[in-house]
Amino acid sequence: MSYPQYCPSPRELDDLELLTSGALSPISAFNQPDSPVTLSLPTDVQAAAESAGGVELVDPEGLPLARVSVPDGSVEPLTHAQHGPFRRYYLSPAQVREQHPGRTVVPVVDALSDHQLKQLASAGPVLLLAFVGTGTPDLRPTALIRATLAAAAHLQDAAVVAVPLASREDATVDHALGAQVARTYAAGAQVLALPGSGDGATYSPDISTIIEADRPGPDEQGLVLFFTGLSGSGKSTLAQALMDRVLEQGNRTITSLDGDVVRRNLSAGLTFSKADREINIRRIGWVAAEISRHRGLAIVSPIAPFDETRQQVRTMVEEAGGAFILVHVATPLEECERRDRKGLYAKARRGEIPEFTGISSPYEAPQDADVRVDTTGRTIDDALQDVIDALAEAGYLDLRSPWSSVEQRRASAPTASLANR
Repeated sequence: MSYPQYCPSPRELDDLELLTSGALSPISAFNQPDSPVTLSLPTDVQAAAESAGGVELVDPEGLPLARVSVPDGSVEPLTHAQHGPFRRYYLSPAQVREQHPGRTVVPVVDALSDHQLKQLASAGPVLLLAFVGTGTPDLRPTALIRATLAAAAHLQDAAVVAVPLASREDATVDHALGAQVARTYAAGAQVLALPGSGDGATYSPDISTIIEADRPGPDEQGLVLFFTGLSGSGKSTLAQALMDRVLEQGNRTITSLDGDVVRRNLSAGLTFSKADREINIRRIGWVAAEISRHRGLAIVSPIAPFDETRQQVRTMVEEAGGAFILVHVATPLEECERRDRKGLYAKARRGEIPEFTGISSPYEAPQDADVRVDTTGRTIDDALQDVIDALAEAGYLDLRSPWSSVEQRRASAPTASLANR
C-alpha cells in the first residue's frame, strides 16, 4: 500500500533532519512520550496514514525525504537535503567525530561578541555549533553562519558546524534540547556554554557589518501593510491613498496587492467558497512575504475574514524577515451596506451570492490589529492619518513631511469623503 504524502512545517523539517542524522539522540522518532519532537498531520492525512501504516514526508518541492511509521513515529530516511546556502557545514554527529574529534563544543545562537571571543581564545581547538533552526537565532540562519565563520577566523583553531535545531518557544525546553544536541556532537568531549553577550556588547568590524546588514532599522526593513475589513469598509480606498503618499515621497519601492486585482491576475479561476478564499489570501501572503524578504513595501487589502489565515500571513512575513502591520478598517456593517457601490450586499440579501462576508459568512474581527480605523463620516485624509501616525511612531515609514504652502491652501478646500466609497 502506498503512503499518503505530507509536506511538514519548517520546524518539523528541521526535526526530521536532526532525527535522521542522530543529532537528537536518544530521541529517535516523532511523537515519543514526553518528547517535544512532534509531527502533526492534518486530519485527512492522519486518517490515510493510520490506514496505510505510515506517511511519506516530502520537501516543499515534493521530493520524498522519509517515511514515518504511524502510530509509533519511527523514521526511515529516503534521502537528505543536498542544496541550500552553507549546506557543506551541516554535518551529522558521526561526520563531526570523523572530521573534528575531541574539540570543545560551543553552542552558538547569536553573533559572538568581543568578550565571548576573548573567552574562547584560551579554550583550545573548538567546534562552534551554530543553531540555525526555525525560530532559534536572532540573526537569520545564513547571517548567523556568516557571523560564526567570521568569529572562527579570529580564533587560532576553530571549526564551524550548522545544526537546524528549531525553537519550541519554551525557553526551558529549548535549553534542554540545545544541551542534549551539544552533548551528542561532543561525544564525550567538553561542552562550553557561553553566557549571553548582554547589552552594550561590542563586536569586531567584520561581525558588526554582518549584524547591521541582517538587522536593518525599521525604516529599511521589508514591510507588509495588511488592510482587512468588510466589503465597502474603505480598506481599498485607504490602501490606495497610502500608496499614493508613499509614491509621492519617492524613497521606498512599493507593490499593491489589491483584492480585486489579485483575483484577476493571481487567483483567476478560484471561486468565493471559504476554501478558495483562504487559498487566495495565502497566495497574497506568500507574494507579500517575498516582497518583504527583499526589503520592499507591499500594501494588501483583501477582506481576509478569518483570523487563522491572517495569522498564517503574519508568520510568512515574519519568517521572511519583514514587518507585518495589520490595519483593521472597522467600519460597521450597517455603514458598509449603506454604501454598497457594487450592489453586492443587496444580492447577498436576496441569496444570489452565497457565503458573503458579513451576511451569510462570518467576519472574525482581529484582536491583534496594529491600527484600527472606522471610516464612518470621515474624509480619506483624516482616516488615513491614523495609519500614517502609527507607522511613523513605530519608525517604519514617516509620511508626515511638511506640506508646501500650495498644499496647505488645498487642505482648506472640500475633501473627498469615504462616505460614498
